[in-house]
Amino acid sequence: MIRPGPSNLLTDVRGIKVGSAEDHGMRSGVTVILPDAPVVCAVDVRGGAPGTRETDLADPTCLVDRVDAVVLAGGSAFGLDAASGVVDWLKAKGRGFRVDSAVVPIVPAAILFDLLNGGDKDWGHRTPYRALGAEACSDAAERFRLGNAGAGLGATVGHPAGTQIKGGLGSASFVIHCTSARPPITVAALAAVNPVGSVLLPGSGVFWAWPFEQAGEFGARRLEPGFVSPGIDDHFPGEVGGNTTLVVIATDAALSKAEAKRVAIMAQDGIARAIRPAHTPFDGDTVFVLATGAYPLDGPASLARVGMLAADATTRAIARGVYEADDLDHIRSYRSLHPDR
Repeated sequence: MIRPGPSNLLTDVRGIKVGSAEDHGMRSGVTVILPDAPVVCAVDVRGGAPGTRETDLADPTCLVDRVDAVVLAGGSAFGLDAASGVVDWLKAKGRGFRVDSAVVPIVPAAILFDLLNGGDKDWGHRTPYRALGAEACSDAAERFRLGNAGAGLGATVGHPAGTQIKGGLGSASFVIHCTSARPPITVAALAAVNPVGSVLLPGSGVFWAWPFEQAGEFGARRLEPGFVSPGIDDHFPGEVGGNTTLVVIATDAALSKAEAKRVAIMAQDGIARAIRPAHTPFDGDTVFVLATGAYPLDGPASLARVGMLAADATTRAIARGVYEADDLDHIRSYRSLHPDR
């Protein structure tokens, strides 16, 4: 039996917390995924314009096998400074990778581009992202905000020269009940949704993700009888480095770094199901996988099942991030353009 977790959030995985901080004048923010203890991490990057920090160490061939936090931030390359604020916050608490007497917090990060959304980005010689990173750590909890929160505050879907709507922060989860003899495994996704592509079927208010929706989590909208598609549009404007969808998968399954990498690869399919086109030259699409290791898997078939549901949860989290977003000045939200019937 498979169903959403009790909160339908990334934090349905026990031991994971999420915090966000925003600067509304700047129209940008930071989201931090903060485990209670270090967790196994892997990363898969498919976008053509990524902005990342400390992702190489997540390769299975590298020494460090656990991380202390993951950061998602707006601000393009400037937003990578948020990870420094998280490192400072963790260091003050004595958390990190120990080398003799030294303690080094391990904090991979990825950014999305929100510099042209109308906010005030004239921050001078020092960006506000370092402070936002530390603030997001202090905000970390099992219940967290969706939509215009954290890295989702300044996010948009599409391009200003085309049809653009508000993006946002979304999340979704699954609980897998395998057998009565084994405890259930939770697989969950968090997405900061800011793609150049569309999340909607052409000429409709229906999400590409609609077949994967659970319990009306993003409006339960379906195509009207007699709907005729205007056809598939194969042209769209774009700017190099101007977009990106960022995803964090969390699970309480026990995964090695190599197994977590396989789950990350499989989860990328969830982006492609929810957004058209995905993994473009203009996006920095990146998937992190975090495994707390609470419950062992029962062989490769169980690993494949975790990866499959990670992809499905990613698809749902992307649509939910757009659905939960609110208008941001002139940037209209999905719910204001397609009010519930």
